[in-house]
Amino acid sequence: MTKEEFIQRFQMRPLPASVHKFRYQQQLKSAAVLIPIISHQNQLEVLLTKRANHLIHHPGQISFPGGKVEPFDRDLTATALRETEEEIGLQATFIDVLGQLNPYQTISGYEVTPIVAIVSNSEDYQIDRNEVAEVFHVPLTHFLQRQHHIQVPVYHHGKRHNIHFMPYQQYNIWGATAAMLHDLSVLLN
Repeated sequence: MTKEEFIQRFQMRPLPASVHKFRYQQQLKSAAVLIPIISHQNQLEVLLTKRANHLIHHPGQISFPGGKVEPFDRDLTATALRETEEEIGLQATFIDVLGQLNPYQTISGYEVTPIVAIVSNSEDYQIDRNEVAEVFHVPLTHFLQRQHHIQVPVYHHGKRHNIHFMPYQQYNIWGATAAMLHDLSVLLN
């Protein structure tokens, strides 16, 4: 899929219902993440981060750059762009926001909105080691192939929910990140 095809499919297709059905009854904090899509050597790639191991929430897990909404953030897109620059040094001037996916509720008490964007420069990251251990890219085609979509049923408060996994090489991509990638792949296929 070319960058142009990706943009057209993302912008022209209706947003499908999310595979992520879990809902909390408690008050949730707002957060946003950026799903950065990079065109590299005529191939689309998804930028992901590995969270620092010393973090309280989701240490060492694979995620998108992002974080909680601050009072000074104009909107959820501003949150995703600010957090991306803080975590990996990717500036908003290199990011073309296309839109967003449905929000996800996490076990850590957040409602996370994924913002999808095309990134024009991914050569040099300035990683904040307090938050991020590693930045890596995965070919988008990996997430578009259904054999890489694994769902494991779990029970929480007597209700069945699916946990999503999309392993790639040595990376175990799971949870909300995998569910977001699943929803993106449904939209694109």
